[in-house]
Amino acid sequence: MQISSVNDVKIYNLSHGKSLPEWLSDRKKRQLQKKDVDIQRRIELIQDFEMPTVCTSIKVSRDGQFILAAGTYKPRIRCYDTYQLSLKFERCLDSDVVTFDILSDDYSKLVFLHSDRYVEFHSQHGHYYKTRIPKFGRDFSYHYPSCDLYFVGSSSEIYRLNLEQGRFLNSLETDAVEHNVCDINPVHHLFASGTSEGKVECWDPRVRKRVGLLDCALSSLTEGIEVQSLPSISALNFNGSLIMAVGTSTGQVLLYDLRSSQPLLVKDHFYNLPIKSLNFHDQMNLVVSADPKIIKIWNKDNGKVFSSIQPESNINDVCMYPDSGMLFTANEDPKMNTFYIPALGPAPRWCSFLDNLTEELEESPESTVYDDYKFVTRKDLENLGLSHLVGSSLLRAYMHGYFMDIRLYHKVKSMANPFAYEEYRKDKIRQKIEETRTQRVQVKALPKVNKELALKLMEEGDDEVVLSSRKKKGKALPTILGDDRFKVMFENPDYQVDEQSEEFRLLNPIVSKVSQKRKKKLRQLAQSAASQEAQEKDEDEEEEGRASSEEESSDDDKSWVEEVREQRRLLKQEDRDRRRQQRKDADRNTVLLENNHVEGHKNAVTSENKTSQPQFYQIKSGEEFRSFNDVSRKQKLQKASLEERLKLEEYSGISNMADTTVGSKQLTFTLKKSEQQRKQQQAERDHHEERKKLRRSAGHLSSARGRGWGRGRGRGLH
Repeated sequence: MQISSVNDVKIYNLSHGKSLPEWLSDRKKRQLQKKDVDIQRRIELIQDFEMPTVCTSIKVSRDGQFILAAGTYKPRIRCYDTYQLSLKFERCLDSDVVTFDILSDDYSKLVFLHSDRYVEFHSQHGHYYKTRIPKFGRDFSYHYPSCDLYFVGSSSEIYRLNLEQGRFLNSLETDAVEHNVCDINPVHHLFASGTSEGKVECWDPRVRKRVGLLDCALSSLTEGIEVQSLPSISALNFNGSLIMAVGTSTGQVLLYDLRSSQPLLVKDHFYNLPIKSLNFHDQMNLVVSADPKIIKIWNKDNGKVFSSIQPESNINDVCMYPDSGMLFTANEDPKMNTFYIPALGPAPRWCSFLDNLTEELEESPESTVYDDYKFVTRKDLENLGLSHLVGSSLLRAYMHGYFMDIRLYHKVKSMANPFAYEEYRKDKIRQKIEETRTQRVQVKALPKVNKELALKLMEEGDDEVVLSSRKKKGKALPTILGDDRFKVMFENPDYQVDEQSEEFRLLNPIVSKVSQKRKKKLRQLAQSAASQEAQEKDEDEEEEGRASSEEESSDDDKSWVEEVREQRRLLKQEDRDRRRQQRKDADRNTVLLENNHVEGHKNAVTSENKTSQPQFYQIKSGEEFRSFNDVSRKQKLQKASLEERLKLEEYSGISNMADTTVGSKQLTFTLKKSEQQRKQQQAERDHHEERKKLRRSAGHLSSARGRGWGRGRGRGLH
């Protein structure tokens, strides 16, 4: 189910979603329903409510129980039972159905007008009778009091077939060439037909005479409408005893009062497509008009739009379910759409659960995913000072930027630039003042943005004006400065040309040379226009001048190539310098790990004392700076022996390897120890700590006697 809101009117598309193929087994369908979320969320209001290829027309029986639809391919008619919410029967036909009608309250009496001039009658059990009319038919209407069928088509005659007598009656002779549609008023049974010339003829069935003629083609034309062909009548419908709606092939709907020849209201769909269907909604005093692109619902009195529906495929027919807010559409698509608009009325009683469903959806509205988020690029994050949030839950990566909460964005924006509103207000006031100044005498002044470009364009424009003034019939072309399409380029700072960028520096030699050539050509043309007579006398000198200009152009080509190469060389040099500076900055911030545990502890203590006061170091010429502790540490390691260095590395568990031949790169890694070795080292450390606690010092004993004297040993033990 798809929910849309047009003009604050909720529209529920009950047919939206994936449709399963007919050839799938029930087991496969159940498996898809378990896996696919879209299939789980869809609402199948009526089972198999679709056609194999295209649906051409759709109608509802007068009792409201059956929905009949005609479609192709192959030509067929399908009847759906709303009480069972499923397909009741399907009947295949010999040819395509132009239109059909339900003569009874249910599906027991049906009439079909085929594209091969046949008229087919069906009863409750199926096919009943088939006859043929003289010309190809386009529409028909049934006159209940006399049991007459009126057929209109590609003929000036209106054929009458009496179903009580079972024979054709005398035709109605008209002045039209062809008839497209017809309808009979349900109150006083006035018969009306729409012609291809844009006229509506009204006939009284009792006397079989024409009682009125309306020229709708001229009335549908209003100011500002381009007429490509004569509008013909494509739709016709009565409402009550006096109101008649007429649809034209150019997309206008005309409302008439039968007592007047002028329309009460003209409504244009603005698609220049023929009106396919016209319906009235009496409860809300609305008109529902449809062309192949859109369904418009508007007020019958003033033409104000109530809402509109635009399906994905073209529309062939629209049928409204009586006394409800539901309507069905026949489309150029296998699926027949079902729309429910609660504002038009309640749901039919056979699907009353829709009211509860829509009420629950309105009570808990679901906002779209990105309604409360703001899209920002990485540059925007840097300007706001939020680059550190990249990778956190506050930013959602999307395409070339991120989505962030709109509340956080507004809060940070106000903190980063608290005077943004004041600046915006001043800019608006300045723009208003400048707009009022346009009526005064204008003085040429350079804009605030892209001054160099504007000055260049002004100089070129002056040269063109001088050249055009010397020609007899020359007209100066409009410049970029005077064109409103390029006005923003000289007002908005975002369009400022960055002359330090790589693209500009590479293209500038070419552009400058082209502009110089253009100026030179303009000067040559001006000189040739001034001294035309002199050039005609001396043709040899003119040829020599041309040769010299070609040589100069070749020299210019060589010069701009050299300039481009020079710019590329400078860009590469700047890139190398920038990388070297970044490498130096990275090395300056690098601190080598201490390998000796005792020495590292001492260095940590001394570093804490040293950080309180700044220290300065002098780098000798030819020596590359890496870190503050790098030089002293290397000197200590060089004085130590190989055995001592290996012991230090083994004790700390860190091994350093330096390879100066590759570019003085350094690789640092940690030797991984097994669990057993770690446990053994921990046990040894615990044992040493325990022995330190139990050991007693004997330094206070001092004796000049030898070690063999027992008295001294005894006193030491007591």
